[in-house]
Amino acid sequence: MRSLSRFALIGLATFALSAPAVGKRPDNQLTPQSVQLQRQGQTLLAAGKLDSAQDMFETALAVDPRNRGAYVDLARVAERHKLFGKAIRLTNKALAMEPNDPDALAVQGEAMVGLGAVARARANYAKLQTICPKGCPQLSMLSAAISRGPAVASAKPPASPKSN
Repeated sequence: MRSLSRFALIGLATFALSAPAVGKRPDNQLTPQSVQLQRQGQTLLAAGKLDSAQDMFETALAVDPRNRGAYVDLARVAERHKLFGKAIRLTNKALAMEPNDPDALAVQGEAMVGLGAVARARANYAKLQTICPKGCPQLSMLSAAISRGPAVASAKPPASPKSN
């Protein structure tokens, strides 16, 4: 009788430990609804509807927070709004999931250039060169941003100072 209770206890413990792993998806399988929402957001972004695109990307992340592409696309929206720090933070989240994501590295590099951190953007460019040695569109995108220079430094002060 004692051995039967031991076997039952071992069986229950094994089941309890393996149960959470049964329902868990691998990291590379995103929820199809999240991917669909991201595609809709990309269409809106291409049409220039930034606020609607941002809503779609945020919804895609609410459905599946592992959607790296949605973080990168949100960073693109932030960059268009000239919120370069926010774009860098969003790409950091994507890079935490996949450190060698070329899209995230390129968008982050562009945001760094926008802030004036050209040296850090060049570090991203060097990393991109190691990831895709034969060249990729992200390399040319980041190279063009580096050659354009910072957006913050090109901002002109007002012609006359403000009076209080």
